[in-house]
Amino acid sequence: MMSLTEVSFRQIIKKQFRYKVKAYLGVFSSLIILQLVAIAFSFNGVGMMGTGSNHYSITISTFSANMVIVFTMLWAVIISIMVTMKSYRNDDFSFVTNRLTSSLSTVVFLVVASIVAGMTAMLSSFLLKNIIYFLFSFEPITGSASAISIGEVLLGMVASSLYIVLFSSIGYFIGILVQWHRAFAISIPAMIFGLLFFGDQYMIGNPITWMGTFFFTESSFVLFACKILVISGVLFGSSIFISTRLEVRR
Repeated sequence: MMSLTEVSFRQIIKKQFRYKVKAYLGVFSSLIILQLVAIAFSFNGVGMMGTGSNHYSITISTFSANMVIVFTMLWAVIISIMVTMKSYRNDDFSFVTNRLTSSLSTVVFLVVASIVAGMTAMLSSFLLKNIIYFLFSFEPITGSASAISIGEVLLGMVASSLYIVLFSSIGYFIGILVQWHRAFAISIPAMIFGLLFFGDQYMIGNPITWMGTFFFTESSFVLFACKILVISGVLFGSSIFISTRLEVRR
């Protein structure tokens, strides 16, 4: 007997997304812990310079949330790979679902989680500054030149979120490839290791260095956002395509 209640494609994804937010709350706890650890590592500063004479000495230390953002990118890769594991994928079959809706709801969850992570990573810079001000004997350099506008903070949040979305898409794509064929679990780390340490010797330009330049040195924010969105979209789309080719349950 057929049910008189029809559930739309969008409703299925929405329900699965809500379920994943509740089921994966632990990933946000790990995010907070990881960012606090990164803040602790940032106490030494990211740069230092000094000058002086017989009568005085000046030391200038620079602090930023760069370490927090790096740790958050690492977190994004790890959780994106984690949600592709069989134990997490099979949880979706508690609902009326298929590979497509399951993958789409996972992608939505990863994007939302990346946005939250990007916002907290950017805001952590203010926490870092307050901790340093109250706990360490530093005299802050203040003034109009060092003031940060709300627009700059929002721009930083967007940029951080985009970077983390990119790393989430990379992690998710790697995880899906590993689920597709276990050989990728060995070949992908080996390829990354090879490019990092031997790419300059055997190739014209290290691809890892080229990718870093391509994404991290773009001066135009619009072009930067387009690069991130296009590459992330291709990676997420490819992951969904491969995922739909996997067996329904194995």
